[in-house]
Amino acid sequence: MSLSFNLDGKVALVTGGNTGLGQAMAIALAQAGADIVVAGRSSAAETGEAVESAGRKFYEIKADFSDPSCVEGVVATTVEQAGRIDILVNNAGIIKRNDALDFTQDDWDSVMDVNIKSAFFLCQAAAKRMVAQGSGKIINIASMLSFQGGIRVASYTSSKSAIAGLTKLLANEWAAKGINVNAIAPGYFATNNTAALQADPDRNEQILGRIPAGRWGDPSDIGGAAVFLSSAAADYVHGTVLAVDGGWLAR
Repeated sequence: MSLSFNLDGKVALVTGGNTGLGQAMAIALAQAGADIVVAGRSSAAETGEAVESAGRKFYEIKADFSDPSCVEGVVATTVEQAGRIDILVNNAGIIKRNDALDFTQDDWDSVMDVNIKSAFFLCQAAAKRMVAQGSGKIINIASMLSFQGGIRVASYTSSKSAIAGLTKLLANEWAAKGINVNAIAPGYFATNNTAALQADPDRNEQILGRIPAGRWGDPSDIGGAAVFLSSAAADYVHGTVLAVDGGWLAR
């Protein structure tokens, strides 16, 4: 591995790193040399086993990001347990589906609290430590719906559009302080969250028909982007939203 991609000695906090894309990014960062802290509601034991198999240290913090007041404690505990925070991956997120005419305030607030409010205050709490140490990498997780409208997911589309804008704003404010803020926008990946779409023959065919790569993404496909944006190789990359989508947006 090129030294510019080497994350030895770094500590990465990954929210929602128990399964799916969060787990894949946590494992990729560990394989590149970083120690990993996973924060979320569900057990991340499987992720921990993979991280430790890569020879890195693993820490787990129980946290419910539907309550944004927890974020300062999550970052403080990360520093207390792992010694520092060099990388933040804002991956935790939820989605609610309903016609826009029927969308409730609870459907709106619950998604916005996790997907954008907690994400922003995690960025803030991590950045305070990163400014003090003179360096840091923040990766927000955007979406294809940061670029497109979608249907029946009003709060999710709004939150992921906000993530794209927030990423640019924070890059503007923090680039000169040694902090890189960027985002990854995943396309259609084969995870538990998309199992119903994969199992629907018509919808599956429609999705595959638009992806130039001709296949669903495997969670491991997102790891390289996370390692790149976390590494010295991306030191001059600020405020970008990197689509990892098999060419979906290009079609």
